[in-house]
Amino acid sequence: MKGIQRTAAAILLVLALGFTTLTAHATDETRKALEEAEQEKNQTQSELDQTEQNLDELNQQQDSLQGTLTTLNTELSQVSNNLSDLEDKIAAKETEIDDMNAEIRQVQQDLTEVIRLKDEQYESMKRQIQFIYEKSDSLYLELLFSSGSYSDFLNKNDYVEQINAYQQKVLQDYKDTQARMEDMEAQLEQDMAQLEQDKKELDDYKVQVVAEQNRVSGLVSQTSQSINATAAQISDAEAKALAYEEQLKAQEANITALKAKLAEELRMAELAAQSSWRDISEVSFAEGDRYLLANLIYCEAGGEPYAGQVAVGSVVINRLLSSVYPDTITGVIYQPRQFSPVASGRLALALAEGRATAQCYQAADEVMKGTTNVGNCVYFRTPVDGITPKYTIGGHIFY
Repeated sequence: MKGIQRTAAAILLVLALGFTTLTAHATDETRKALEEAEQEKNQTQSELDQTEQNLDELNQQQDSLQGTLTTLNTELSQVSNNLSDLEDKIAAKETEIDDMNAEIRQVQQDLTEVIRLKDEQYESMKRQIQFIYEKSDSLYLELLFSSGSYSDFLNKNDYVEQINAYQQKVLQDYKDTQARMEDMEAQLEQDMAQLEQDKKELDDYKVQVVAEQNRVSGLVSQTSQSINATAAQISDAEAKALAYEEQLKAQEANITALKAKLAEELRMAELAAQSSWRDISEVSFAEGDRYLLANLIYCEAGGEPYAGQVAVGSVVINRLLSSVYPDTITGVIYQPRQFSPVASGRLALALAEGRATAQCYQAADEVMKGTTNVGNCVYFRTPVDGITPKYTIGGHIFY
């Protein structure tokens, strides 16, 4: 009898040590996941700090560009003043050109009149010269013989001298008119040259106006585009910083959850060290357990290979056999926050519609007989960084 008791005690000790090893392994994995989550959080914080530094630099760049734009706007105001001066010069030059055109028209009119007078004088001189040429010899004889006395002859000679003087005056007037005409022609030529110079200066002023407008407008446009581009970069950086902040919040929440999970697993490990495991032969399954387990397997591993379905069913049975979990299929499956299909309602829908496949029922039957392909594992999930699984089957890891 004592031998049997010692044997039973040894078996219980082995089971306890095995479960302790299992929970210790799970606790180590959770601790490792917590350490890696902390590293990821630190990395995210570093990236957030870098992004915020970039954001500060972009804001400084934007401020610099804004300052440049302000300077350009000031310069643009100066350009407006320059343009106003140029417009005044253009207006003054146009007035000068108008005055010059009026002066040229007057000179042309005066020149026309002078040319007409010159032509008249020329014709008059030509007739006088012709008369003198034809009548000069007989004129003096006529004056000599028609004179009644010497004094009368002298008087007529004075008259002839007056005629000669008048002819000399007409000749001089013609010469003066000719000189005046040449002066007016020279003045007209000079005025026309000045007019062309004024027109050229006017064109130059207009070119300066366009060049000044284009220069500053181009700089303003270029700076505005740079500001818009920087604003877009700032918006992207702000969005990235916000994303990092949200990521940090999620990572902090994950770290909090991992810490809670680690504490729970430590508590479970302590309980497991003081508890025992049942043999499958000691379990009495209730009516409906097979249906419930098969549908849970369908929800958790319906798309997995058969081995993956057996593995999920094994986790449920392992918990059933452990004294730290509920001692019924229903209690294990509906234990709070353990199986996601329970919380999401997928299990209830599968149960209502009987979605479990024949393969899921086969897996349920096999594990309810005590078969396990994951040892004493009581946890499973999809793969995550930071957890080294004891088994990997299909899309799940088991630990």
